Amino acid sequence: MKLQLTLTTLFISLYFNNVYAVSDDAYACNKAYEQGDLAAASKLAIKALNINKNDRDALMCQGRIYSAQDDLTSALTAFKSADKLSNDAFDKTIVALVTGHAYKNANQYEQALSSYQLSLKQASLAKSKAFERVSHIGIGNVHSETKQYPSALESYLTASKLDANDNERGESFEKIALTYHLMDQHEKAVEYQLKAYFMHQKSGTPDQFANASITLGRYYLAAKNYNSAENTLNKIIKFANEQGGPYYEAQGYYVLAQIKAATGDMLSAKTFIEKARAIAKSTNDQALDDEITKETKNLITESN
Repeated sequence: MKLQLTLTTLFISLYFNNVYAVSDDAYACNKAYEQGDLAAASKLAIKALNINKNDRDALMCQGRIYSAQDDLTSALTAFKSADKLSNDAFDKTIVALVTGHAYKNANQYEQALSSYQLSLKQASLAKSKAFERVSHIGIGNVHSETKQYPSALESYLTASKLDANDNERGESFEKIALTYHLMDQHEKAVEYQLKAYFMHQKSGTPDQFANASITLGRYYLAAKNYNSAENTLNKIIKFANEQGGPYYEAQGYYVLAQIKAATGDMLSAKTFIEKARAIAKSTNDQALDDEITKETKNLITESN
């Protein structure tokens, strides 16, 4: 029950799948890409381009595949070819946006920022508020990854003014909350994460709601609001147990352990760690077990 795609990625997916007719192979390429099957996606892109070397959508898909494979040079070549085949500001918005993603994935942040700013400009010319929003988020993400948190916050707040529905509001509030958290403004982080929590409770998927709940518990803990943190986590543990979400149930337990350790109750902390580990063992989830170890390493030391 882990989140796989951000709403930003979903916007790109909707563009490729729904905005206008694309070739069958280009459509299939993007579907395979979204599902993480890069080998199949690559074959479909090649097939489409063998039929029509000017298949813009296949070039876009091919560029995304190269980026996922850490081949920035090939990705940029594909995107530049796609840009030459773009006839209007909206098409150029998408090219600039995925180019920004490719640069960011390669940790080339200045170039990523320039690409996102170009996508913002093109989205404005295309009168697309949706992609203006996504461009602002891209800019914010670059600032966040380079630890320029005030600039990231400004971008996320701007993006939030363009939100069109509760799912988008939930995503924006989470980014704003995380940025405040990274700036050690924990009360503000709680304020915005609580807004995200209610948006996802109202309109989100079970994954989104569970993730928002765990994060809210973490921020309450950082703000030393231990009672609210514990109440939030107990609710999501119950929800995850009833909905068949062992990953979030285990997360809830180990964050509860952190709360108990913070309040000096080391015996309860150890008990919650053991409950989390029991879930990891019963589900044969080594990654979860490693996560529990990482998150509770110092707590275990202190409790022994």
